[in-house]
Amino acid sequence: MSKAAPCRDRVLLNDWHVVADRANLSSAIPFETRLLGVDLTIDCRDSHHTEVVRKDTGRPVNRAVRYGFIWACLGKPERDIVFVPEAEEADRYLVTGGSIAVKVSGLRAVENFLDMGHFPFIHTGWLGEEPHTEVPPYNVEITAADEVLATECRFYQPVASPTAKGGMMVDYVYKVIRPYTVALYKTNPLHPTRKDVIVLFVQPVDEEHCIAHPYLCYLKDGMDAATVRGFMQLIFAQDKPILENQMPKRLPLDPRAETPIRADAVSIYYRRWLRDRSVTYGAIPARR
Repeated sequence: MSKAAPCRDRVLLNDWHVVADRANLSSAIPFETRLLGVDLTIDCRDSHHTEVVRKDTGRPVNRAVRYGFIWACLGKPERDIVFVPEAEEADRYLVTGGSIAVKVSGLRAVENFLDMGHFPFIHTGWLGEEPHTEVPPYNVEITAADEVLATECRFYQPVASPTAKGGMMVDYVYKVIRPYTVALYKTNPLHPTRKDVIVLFVQPVDEEHCIAHPYLCYLKDGMDAATVRGFMQLIFAQDKPILENQMPKRLPLDPRAETPIRADAVSIYYRRWLRDRSVTYGAIPARR
């Protein structure tokens, strides 16, 4: 991969990012990856020792292991790793959904994750189908925790979950927690008062390449962990070619760049939220 422009966004450099799925690493062979344009080597000699080193300087960076992932921070961490409360509930499967490389900005991947409008056309027969194409109005706000929160999202889905026995209206809540981290909470078909949770940790390899690391917190009733993982990989495999064909590869932040519609309310908030936090890496900044 060609040399990428360095990241200058403090909010990204001083934050934690997933750089590998721990289960996929070998103690015998160092794993190489890239974060924010910086080449890294991950050395997992045993279950108690993990080191992440910059290849350009040979110096270790801040690293941690949580939720089954290896995390790295290139700068000085200004806050902790994202907290997923559902990971502490004993009746859930906690599954890493595979590390999927995508040739597009990680910001584009997050925005696609927020888009209900594409369900009937890209995930036909699974997350949507015609003629159920309308996205009903929903609420979006910036919370006191400085997250983008979309609530009262509803959409008809033929197969909402591996445990679904037929089509149903599904309640969704979306939360953008960090610029490259987004969570989805959706109705569990067997337990309507509770929600299954998918957190997408997007690793910005460089400005036009990313690796998506899904983390699945599904209620165990009615399924097994392999089914949860397989369902997620099927859905993401449908998204991947669409994402990679998007032009431009980076996410435009200028509100005049791409014409929004009512269903895009959460995307509009997300782009504005990125602008307000001076996130430029993986984006096309707004014109002044």
